[in-house]
Amino acid sequence: QVQLVESGGGLVQPGESLRLSCAASGRTLSNYVMGWYRQAPGGQRELVVTITSGGRTNYADSVKGRFTISRDNAENTVYLQMNSLKPEDTAVYYCNARSLIIASMNYWGQGTQVTVSL
Repeated sequence: QVQLVESGGGLVQPGESLRLSCAASGRTLSNYVMGWYRQAPGGQRELVVTITSGGRTNYADSVKGRFTISRDNAENTVYLQMNSLKPEDTAVYYCNARSLIIASMNYWGQGTQVTVSL
């Protein structure tokens, strides 16, 4: 089992920044792809960005150039630096850990709210 705990969400104005953190426990995540997803009110959960243990990333077009994911394998922690935030970035952001070996080992955090508004 893997437990994921997100933190760092909040209310900011357009153009400001936030940094989300996801602390993982329960298992070494060297064979997991880590990622951030988000779900806006009335919308479906969508990919924001993923990162492999080797540092390969995959960003959604909507956040390229504004968001940066990083990963500390020793600390089992993933970060999402969000700059130049827009109102359309408002959503609940979820951390995800997906095993590269066993497909059923796919874990989610409880989510953290990010609100971008004047």
